[in-house]
Amino acid sequence: MVLLDQTRLPGEVIYFYCADVETVAEAIRELRVRGAPAIGLAAAYGAVIGAQEGVELEPAAFRAHLVDSMDRLAATRPTAVNLFWALNQMRKVLEVNADADNQQVRERLLARAHEIFEADRAICRQLGHHGAALLKDGQTVITHCNAGGLATADYGTALGVIYAAAEQQKRIKVFADETRPLLQGARLTAWELNESGVEVTLICDSMAAAVMRKEEIDCVIVGADRIAANGDVANKIGTYGLAIVAKEHGIPFYVAAPISTLDMELESGDQIPIEERKAEEISCGFGVATAPEGVGIYNPAFDVTPNELVSAIISEKGIARAPFGPQLREWVEES
Repeated sequence: MVLLDQTRLPGEVIYFYCADVETVAEAIRELRVRGAPAIGLAAAYGAVIGAQEGVELEPAAFRAHLVDSMDRLAATRPTAVNLFWALNQMRKVLEVNADADNQQVRERLLARAHEIFEADRAICRQLGHHGAALLKDGQTVITHCNAGGLATADYGTALGVIYAAAEQQKRIKVFADETRPLLQGARLTAWELNESGVEVTLICDSMAAAVMRKEEIDCVIVGADRIAANGDVANKIGTYGLAIVAKEHGIPFYVAAPISTLDMELESGDQIPIEERKAEEISCGFGVATAPEGVGIYNPAFDVTPNELVSAIISEKGIARAPFGPQLREWVEES
């Protein structure tokens, strides 16, 4: 498996080869590949790599190695539910092929990973089409973190809405939050939109309120890493604050995410596990010390936006509005 190292953007476009499960796990853990759908895809192909590693083992040992490999991948990051969804798809392949030999299991895992990849490409296009209906020619959008082609198999979720609108000849302008502390908005979203020919202006996270007050902002569009059954949304840290500011200014707040991001087993966002990352990402980001040595640091990677701040959730099935629960459950049951 070959991955684009997103930690090197925008300065360098570097691809690296994953030949073993540990390399895939490290890539997910260290954000070399990131974005909820993308890490799910990486994990699915990581399971295939695990099968390749153990294909010469005795059948029982092969299956044990494969289960261990998937458990290792599942332990990398706790918040994005797509990771667990994709691995569950691979576990089902293993379960329904109890009588297959090692080679057959590997081939069927690979086929399922390819299916997930192609489905994600189609889902993003469908989602983008539905979301583009919410945008009019000449409108201006604020987005946070990166939910574009870099975060999916193709096209993106939040940015997929913008790309779809652009393909419909709508002129859309984007303000991209830099997204502290790892600057996914600055390094990835601004780079991706600029490369795609979409007009983009980069702002610090703390500028969003001032921009909403001064500029004609028509909506906020963000992605999601997990959505609870009631429509509470976990996304990159800073999303909750952006939603509060949007409500204060009367600006619609849209969430774009595939149905695989819905976690109907969680009643509310209070139950969503929030990943806390290492302190150095804040105190010494990109190798430069920006905080005094020994100071306490709190670094949650995500926050939860309550459903009452969400104007609509956009998926490949359409657009849901409050109350979200019934529509979200219907989408999942149809899938």
